[in-house]
Amino acid sequence: MTQLRLGGIRACVFDAYGTLFDVNSAAAQAKDALGERWQPLAGTWRAKQLQYTWLRGLMGRHADFWQVTGDALDFAMTSLGIDDSTLRERLMGLYLRLAAYPEVKPMLARLKTSGMKLAILSNGSPKMLSAAVENSSISELLDAVLSVEQVGVFKPHPSVYRLAVDELGVAAGQICFLSSNAWDAHAAKAFGYHVVWCNRFHQVEERIPERPDGETDALAELPEILGIQQDRSQK
Repeated sequence: MTQLRLGGIRACVFDAYGTLFDVNSAAAQAKDALGERWQPLAGTWRAKQLQYTWLRGLMGRHADFWQVTGDALDFAMTSLGIDDSTLRERLMGLYLRLAAYPEVKPMLARLKTSGMKLAILSNGSPKMLSAAVENSSISELLDAVLSVEQVGVFKPHPSVYRLAVDELGVAAGQICFLSSNAWDAHAAKAFGYHVVWCNRFHQVEERIPERPDGETDALAELPEILGIQQDRSQK
């Protein structure tokens, strides 16, 4: 699928949830308790999680992503008629140990070897992000793990995207931002990043301002997009 080529990139900044980490993996690991309801629960949980970030931002009622995630889970469980506090606690614990997509670690390692600066920029709270990064064993590959808690507002507020510029010391136009969330990709492009939409789920294009530079269906293609040659010893 790779046709896009981006030059002059000095840093890659990644959204976390749905981009590096599989947000459905928490519910999937509780199939024994949820049965066929695991997929509807995962879908509603994620949808409400995002909706609550946008609504809280508009209302000026910020709460960290851990609370928002719990509130969204409560909504999802109630909507499916599930009243089980033990299962709720289990699902929240599993959210701290979300599985990374298979290509993530090798892709990051290849970029790191090339000298690229690498960071996560996420709605997640510091506790949540630290747990996910450690669980996936990618901490040594990252130069920064940035949470919106540093500015107290969720994406897509422009102040969130400014965090990576300030932390990495790299101009927005030299940063490639990756997100599986189309709204996030559009907002990052509006801020001034080069953006690749990781369209894992083959969604249709959004009708909002500032289109990403391009899209891919897997992060494994990123090094090629950036013109990074594979080490012959790894072939």
